[in-house]
Order: sequence, then C-alpha cells, then structure tokens
Amino acid sequence: MAYKDFRDFLHALEKEGQLLTISDEVKPEPDIAAANRALNNLGDKTPALFFNNIYGYTDARIVMNVMGSWPNDALMMGMPKNTPLKEQFFEFARRYEQFPVPVKREETAPFHEVEITEDINLFDILPLFRLNQGDGGFYLDKAILVSRDLDDPDTYGKQNVGLYRMQVKGKNRLGIQPVPQHDIAIHIRQAEERGENLKVAIALGCEPVITTAASTPLLYDQSEYEMAGAIQGEPYRVVKAKDADLDLPWGAEIILEGEVLAGEREYEGPFGEFTGHYSGGRAMPVIQINRVYHRKQPIFEHLYIGMPWTETDYMIGVNTSVPLFQQLKDAFPNEIVAVNAMYTHGLVAIISTKTRYGGFAKAVGMRALTTPHGLGYCKLVIVVDEDVDPFNLPQVMWALSTKLHPKHDAVIVPGLSVLPLDPGSDPAGMTHKMILDATTPVAPDIRGHYSQPLGRKS
Repeated sequence: MAYKDFRDFLHALEKEGQLLTISDEVKPEPDIAAANRALNNLGDKTPALFFNNIYGYTDARIVMNVMGSWPNDALMMGMPKNTPLKEQFFEFARRYEQFPVPVKREETAPFHEVEITEDINLFDILPLFRLNQGDGGFYLDKAILVSRDLDDPDTYGKQNVGLYRMQVKGKNRLGIQPVPQHDIAIHIRQAEERGENLKVAIALGCEPVITTAASTPLLYDQSEYEMAGAIQGEPYRVVKAKDADLDLPWGAEIILEGEVLAGEREYEGPFGEFTGHYSGGRAMPVIQINRVYHRKQPIFEHLYIGMPWTETDYMIGVNTSVPLFQQLKDAFPNEIVAVNAMYTHGLVAIISTKTRYGGFAKAVGMRALTTPHGLGYCKLVIVVDEDVDPFNLPQVMWALSTKLHPKHDAVIVPGLSVLPLDPGSDPAGMTHKMILDATTPVAPDIRGHYSQPLGRKS
C-alpha cells in the first residue's frame, strides 16, 4: 500500500474525491489561509486543497489540508476513506506493533533534479505566506527535520525525524523552537556542549506516512523511518544527504541541508499555535541553509494551524493516541482497552481501562503522566471503565457526570513539566496536572450506588 512519493498520494486523494483543485487566482495572503480556516469549519471529511494560480507567482503550486480529515488519514494507511475512526485507531495500533521495518536505501531521489549551493534565497524558492495575521513572519510548519545523536551516532534509532515549526529569518536562515521534551533539543544541547554546529536536513512535501511517523511520540531510540515502514507495510525509502550523515525521505519535494549554529539565538515568533493562541516570541536557535534540492516545479506543502480543529489535530490524533496506548499496555497488559489523546495534541487524554482494585484507575492516570508524551502534554487525564468508548464523548461525559466524586476522584499533581506553548503554564513549561477517575469504584473503595446498572443495547 506504500505510496511512491508525495505526488502519488495526491493522485490517490484526487481519485477518491479528497483533493480539490483551485484554479481561480488567489492571493497568498489572506486568501489561502482563510480558505483553509473556513474548510476546517466544515467537518471531519474535508478534502485537501491544491492551489495552482497564485498572484505574484508564475508557476508556484501550494497544497494544504493533506491530512486534514479522517478520510485522508484512512487513505494514508491504504484503508477505505469511510473507515470509522475507532477502526483506524486499532489498525494503526496493529501496525505499530510491527515496528521496526528496516529502511530501503536508494542512491538518488527525484528531488535531485535541481540543486542549489550558491546564493540560496528561500524567498525565491518557496511561495511563503503567513498563516495568521499576528504571525511574526513566514513559517515552515509542516517541515520534517532530521538530526543525529552525537553521543551515540551509530544507533540508528537515535537519528531523529521530527516535525517542528521553523521561521524564515533570512535568505538562508531559519529559526527553530526546540521544545525541551522533543528529541531535537537533546541534539542541539549535545552540539553546543561541544561548541559545534549541529548538522540537520529539512524535508518539505513528503508522503504522509513519514509525516505521521515524524509527529508520533516514539521512544528516543525508536526510528521514525522504521516506524514509517511498519505503518505502510513495507520498507521506507531513504537516500543519504550530501553534507552530513543523515537519511532523507526519498519522496520529498524539497530538501534543505544546513546546520544549527552553536550558541546563536535570535528572536522567534509570535506564531498562531495549535492551542488557539499566539505563542509569543523568544530567543531561539538559528539554522543556516547551505544546500537546497528540489523537484522541477516543486509542490509546496503547508499546514494551517490555529483554533482546533485544523489539519494538525487530524494529523497527530491517532498517532498520538496509539503510543500512549501501547506504553500503558506495557505496564498494564491485561487492563488497558483504548486511549483517546486527540484533543489539543494530547493535553487531554481519555483512557479506557479495566479496574483490578480500588485506586487502580488513578495509578493508570499517573503512569500516563510519565510516558514520553505525557511528560510534555497530558495535562488532564480522564480514566473511564472498560465499557466506555473513549472516542465517544457523550459516553465519556456520562461517566464523568455519574462516576466521579470530586472529593475522592480528582487528583492534582503539582509542579510538573508541560510544553511551554501551553498558554496556561506558569511559568512557561510548568503546570499542575489533574487525573479524573471516572471509573466505577471497586473494593476496597466501596462507595456510591452502582449495583443496579442499566444494560447497554447492542
């Protein structure tokens, strides 16, 4: 079911009626972002948008909302576009368990068609525009960044493939925000402790399977490329970078090779974030671009981000839920039923579990807080019984309204880490977290009146 490259997936979307081509002339600002913001208000089955007539450009092509609906997410996995969300979750979990699938190495890639090493000007190469009016500049917000662990470069899984926002700061300069909980922050710290620049590569316009893997909260030593192979059911194709020992996504449209400049910081932001708020500005590391490759007439992929739900919420919904599910099952293999961590990148997580004894559900919630994703997210964890579907919000609200006793079942854990982008964190990056136990009390926690439940209709 693997797609050959980014364009192959766009063809699949078009065939399934999930790609809408806009041939009328549009302005980069505000038309493109406004169209996507409006599209996100139309429900969870919206198509991708392909803009091929952009004011001020002769041959620019921009595609957005590629993963902005559940049908498109299903098609990414080669499933029928009408596959229910819960089925997508369990199928993703099944494939997740096939990890790792070793990569397939290629000597050349389609993006080698055009190479630029002198007078690099990103403003000429990329059709840049702001996504939200208050953004501090132009951003690459669906760009895959590849870096390598400097302390253990031979462990393949410690080559990180991550999805990070990057602000265009100049003709060949980008700013990057390395959230402390993310792998790129570890690699930058390693390089700066040595006084060295960190070699990186950036890929734009990739097959959605690697974008999905790159935005999945894997363990530090789990390879995103090998996870992409597990998701698509066959080895993922990579090709070596020219300036560093880094693997690049074979099917990308555009590649930028460069380095994070040791010790340099520039003001980055503000940026309209997935929380529905601007994140403000901070001094952040700088990337210098030294080499560019791209396909002829490259397709520039962008992602609208703002007040949920937008493409980012669909793109990292299932693939955030499944790692939490698997990591909790490692601790409680016979109890965990399902996990829904789709809301605001998993700042809210809903866990369905069997309960072995009084207090067990609260222990499940505590374990969620210490998973790799829970350390930076999972600010509110709701735990429900095994017969409550965590993807069915009416059922979850029923459990909260009838099972939870505020005195006994609301647990607040003070002074934990959270990503600094959370506008409620104070100081930025610190918060209290809460576990809400909405499960039926069991012995020795004997309380309430739950002995005569109504049976569920099948």
